[in-house]
Amino acid sequence: MTDALTPLILHEDAFYKFFVPYRHPKALHDIWGGLGLETFGADLELVRSLDKNYVWTVVESGCDNDLWITSGFHYVNRICYLVTEKAHNGLVADFRVPHNMRSLTPLGLKRQMLKIERSLNLCNQ
Repeated sequence: MTDALTPLILHEDAFYKFFVPYRHPKALHDIWGGLGLETFGADLELVRSLDKNYVWTVVESGCDNDLWITSGFHYVNRICYLVTEKAHNGLVADFRVPHNMRSLTPLGLKRQMLKIERSLNLCNQ
């Protein structure tokens, strides 16, 4: 299991492939490619009502132009919220969304998927 102060750092490609974010049927806004929920109004109330194991927050880093997808519900530097098909179950992980749009190679993606699986297995023990 990862230490609470040391999250697993991975690429956004692994997040999309492993956790499978989707557009919630009650979403009212078109943010984050149609997958995001806004940080105000009815979207925010919807996020608060959801099982927290399926909620993620997209945040600004504050240091550079990269964004991060982090597990759970956060307020500081938030851009939007995402809901996934697969639960994070308390996994402490941050997924970098590089501003230069780099993608992982197939081998790199496979390696990161294995890291997620191992870490989730440790969280569930």
